[in-house]
Amino acid sequence: MAISVKLAVAFHGGSGHTAGFAGAVHAGASSVSGCESTLVSVDTIDEDGWAALDGAHAIVFGAPTYMGSASTAFHQFAESTSKRFLRQVWLDKLAAGFTNSADKHGDKSSTLRYFQTLAAQHGMTWVNLGLKSGWNSLRGSEHDINRLGFHDGAAAQSLLGTRTDELHAADLATAEHLGRRVAEQATIFVAGRAALAPVR
Repeated sequence: MAISVKLAVAFHGGSGHTAGFAGAVHAGASSVSGCESTLVSVDTIDEDGWAALDGAHAIVFGAPTYMGSASTAFHQFAESTSKRFLRQVWLDKLAAGFTNSADKHGDKSSTLRYFQTLAAQHGMTWVNLGLKSGWNSLRGSEHDINRLGFHDGAAAQSLLGTRTDELHAADLATAEHLGRRVAEQATIFVAGRAALAPVR
């Protein structure tokens, strides 16, 4: 039986770099057979965007890290989900996250943990990156996937002054991996639910 899953990437693009990584997450998810992925820019979200989030089996949150947390626009979006929190609209969906900053580390873990807390408040199940660290040995290089060594989600670095078409290839590959992993886990999740459903 073919399994169909829906995934939504809820992101704020900042100056455009993080939007590029959102596109990579979307591409990774879309590469999984049976997965329909939708990009939702949270700073311009409309009724169709909300419907995509509500109808998704998995939501991947993304935003740049500014001053140790997600951008203001993402925080505003998160606060606007309170009615859904009260009605448990997103209960038991899968969740994951990605972020980007100019520094190699730049307190990106704080942003990923913020996404985890948001997901937990909605009763969602978190999907981690599922990768070992790259670039941590003499044989490693900056071209390794997960070169920045984060595990809660995908993390990327965009140096100040770089153009949006100069995103690091390894970070894009890491973001694609995250999208693919979440889509694959969602497929297993949906198939499991179908298998456990009572026979009518």
